[in-house]
Amino acid sequence: MRQQQFLDVVDESVAHQRFDEACAHLQPRSEFVELGSGLGRTLAADVVSGVDVTAFDRSNVDGCAVRAEDTFGAEELDPIILRVADVSLAAGQAPPEGFEVAPGVAVPVATGGVVPRGADAVLMVEHTEPDPGGIRVVRPAVPGGNITFAGSDIGRGETVMRRGTRLSSRETGVLAAVGAARIDVIVRPRVAVVSTGDEIVEPGRPLEIGQVFDSNQRMLLDAVAELGCEPVPCGIIPDNEVLLEQMIEGLVTGTEAVDVVLLSGGTSKGEGDLNATVVERLGERLPNSAGIVVHGVALKPGKPVLLAVVGGVPVVVLPGFPTSATFTFHEFVAPLLRRLSGRSAPDRSVVEATMPLRITSASGRTEYNLVDLVEGPAGLAAYPLGAGSGSVTAFGRADGFIRIPAATEYVEEGAVVDVHLLHPEVRPADLAAIGSHCVGFDHLLSLLADQGFRVKMVPVGSTGGMTAAGRGEADVAGIHLMDEETGEYNASFLPADVRLLSGYRRRQGIVFRSSDQELADCDDNALVVVLGAGARRMVNRNAGSGTRSLIDRLLEGNRPDGYLHQARTHHAVAAAVEQGRADWGVTLDTVAEAAGLEFRFLQDEQYDFAIPESRWNRPAVVALRELLEDPSVGGELRALGFER
Repeated sequence: MRQQQFLDVVDESVAHQRFDEACAHLQPRSEFVELGSGLGRTLAADVVSGVDVTAFDRSNVDGCAVRAEDTFGAEELDPIILRVADVSLAAGQAPPEGFEVAPGVAVPVATGGVVPRGADAVLMVEHTEPDPGGIRVVRPAVPGGNITFAGSDIGRGETVMRRGTRLSSRETGVLAAVGAARIDVIVRPRVAVVSTGDEIVEPGRPLEIGQVFDSNQRMLLDAVAELGCEPVPCGIIPDNEVLLEQMIEGLVTGTEAVDVVLLSGGTSKGEGDLNATVVERLGERLPNSAGIVVHGVALKPGKPVLLAVVGGVPVVVLPGFPTSATFTFHEFVAPLLRRLSGRSAPDRSVVEATMPLRITSASGRTEYNLVDLVEGPAGLAAYPLGAGSGSVTAFGRADGFIRIPAATEYVEEGAVVDVHLLHPEVRPADLAAIGSHCVGFDHLLSLLADQGFRVKMVPVGSTGGMTAAGRGEADVAGIHLMDEETGEYNASFLPADVRLLSGYRRRQGIVFRSSDQELADCDDNALVVVLGAGARRMVNRNAGSGTRSLIDRLLEGNRPDGYLHQARTHHAVAAAVEQGRADWGVTLDTVAEAAGLEFRFLQDEQYDFAIPESRWNRPAVVALRELLEDPSVGGELRALGFER
């Protein structure tokens, strides 16, 4: 395929400068809305109270409005008698015109009622007794007692709320209290979101090989809404220049023109990528266009991002891979949307953590790595998710990210790094599971979550989990490591001060497509010969996994085609065989069944849990141990295909 190179790969600071300058003409706009529509909106102007709050001297209790000096000296054994006025004031009832409390007189008043002229205190009902002459006062009042005076909360002319305030229920209540029926708020910028590419399929429709569900549009629409903007979903446009150009031109010049256009996909090198071509052509044709100001930034992930202004409207083409799209959205688009929607910069905290393993970086590009944070003996440890730019789940799982400068080639194991949190706070998990992933373990973790424990799974494989347990960073590590000399699982690999909690057995075997009759019919002795002959392409497992040890024993030194193709999970093995990229592999019977593959049993493997001695009696670990001893939980595991 003929390749089209990036226009101009620039440093991220240069990219920000160019895009900021191209968008400098854009400013927040305001509109008046009814207070009932103000929740979640951002004030465009200060709100000044036109009234006093409260607007009158108000009684805080049920009782009698009095002149405090008339009650001085009153005691239970020596009460003072006051005459009761003919006037009684309920809440919302104004005193008669010209009425004033005379000396020696008490005026009944309800909670919230108007305190009449002449009174400077309210006696609680509990501090009075009935008397033929009126009431007996058994405790004196103090001047100002039980009264909220007019204007003591908010004074007329006082600024009660400042521009830039995002309105929650607390703020709307205050605005209602000062009578603000209509409020001046920032207009929500309308942001169109378009997914492009022939391979993109709307969720819910059938998915063919080579196609992917459109996760970017959902993520971007919701991210836009979170920033106080109005998301405008525009669906999926195939790789068709005419349709794409019509769509973008309508979004920047039509009657329903938006404030910002976001596209995802079609930004990398490649003849089939049309977004850059269409945006460039529109930028040359439409007035008020800066055109493409950036196409390619020295970032990983996110290098192919395209930043442009067409017809006065910012047009951003984000990479198609989900992680790349998310990073570049938050790096370049979110600051613009926050400015246009009147939002302040996010309160993103930074914490220090130790890297438990070495990370290599692409020299010459600023690199972002998503990490999980776990609590270790020396503080927080940052485990890289190891997710590429195509990962869909990475942002949902991560606690934060580290930023590796362009000039840095690697981050050494044990280095202290700054982790930029994706959430305002990080609360360490009650149970950090670091090791091999298993759906049975997933079920146990879900049961712990049902009990109120916060659980976290960091899939780094059995060897990585054992290492994490040895360092005291894991509460529990799921492991299935086979000793090649003895054929036994797990016990011989335990580091010092790490205990083994017995888990369950998993059935491992060879998987293949049902069309392969030879693998289905040959006996066990011939099976080894057939697999080692190399006529079929295999998919291997990663070195250090228990399954890899089993495969190497099975092949007896042979290395068939595909031996170097190492899948990191049982599910990845099944997918490779199901899709025809490999002809056989070794995985679990439960995974094979879900993928519709044939399965030939080889041997049971033992999936156990390595637990540091220091974590053995932590509440979440105790709860896990109790689950494994619960017969009903054992039945649930059996239903999933695992035997205790």
